[in-house]
Amino acid sequence: MADYRYRIVDVFTEQKLEGNPLAVFPEAEDLDAATMQKIAQELNLAETAFILPPTRPGCVAQVRIFTPTREMVFAGHPTIGTAWVLMDEGRVEAGTDEFMLDELVGAVPIRVEGAQLWLKTPPISWGPEFSPAACAAVAGLTAEDLLPVTPQLVTAGNPNIYVAVRDKEAVDRAMVDSARLLALREGLDPVCFFVFTPTATGAYSRMFAPEHGVVEDPATGSATGPLAAYMMHHGLAPRHAGTRLVSEQGVKMGRRSLLHIVVRGASRLRKKAGDRLLTRAAQLLRTRICNSLQSHDREGVVLQNPFSAAC
Repeated sequence: MADYRYRIVDVFTEQKLEGNPLAVFPEAEDLDAATMQKIAQELNLAETAFILPPTRPGCVAQVRIFTPTREMVFAGHPTIGTAWVLMDEGRVEAGTDEFMLDELVGAVPIRVEGAQLWLKTPPISWGPEFSPAACAAVAGLTAEDLLPVTPQLVTAGNPNIYVAVRDKEAVDRAMVDSARLLALREGLDPVCFFVFTPTATGAYSRMFAPEHGVVEDPATGSATGPLAAYMMHHGLAPRHAGTRLVSEQGVKMGRRSLLHIVVRGASRLRKKAGDRLLTRAAQLLRTRICNSLQSHDREGVVLQNPFSAAC
């Protein structure tokens, strides 16, 4: 029965045992999706990544990403963490400054700048708006805790409902009611719930994803590009190319993470039919998200019989 080696890296931090931990299986080509899901459930991290041979031309590897309850089409910290592992294991040619990972959302570009790894956010789309009072109730807050900005679903492959509140204290008081969240997103696919307050450098944030088996996520790369778009649209961040923001996340749960954003290209947003907004990353809004400094690899281990290919 086969053994499967995996590594745990802490992403979006320069401090060991902070940031968002990620399990990466470097040789997962013999595992089927059902087994991958069982492994992710057993490890019970926000996400677990599995590296396979690429299916798209120009990509160095395929990456499949699982939360404890479902497979994701895209997620930020598994993308950055897996890219780091591929580089550390010599599967990306030394000196390479750009490469792509094959994910369900498509080919995801990675850029290497010294000790920093950046990803380009997939195209961002805008969904329905939500009642501020209903969102406050989901978060266990009052309507007075919210900024006068309408909560809205925004996605780059992983839908988030963004709720802007008045201060860090309100962010830290938030605790999502799963039943209220289910009622709020009725008729939609499972969503994440992102609570934040603007800061001088960007945002102070928390993200909850009970439907994904994640009570709270220490760092959510897939949510950070859409966060920048939402803030820019509502005047909570500068609306011009070159804007730099930092989302500070995970503080309340003792896993402080710093997610850096750089906006590339024009920052205008255009109105679409049905009161929805659409940004096209290739021509309107482009964001890049980086690991704040360098991922810290923790002890490599071997996963033995319980998840062997024969199971």
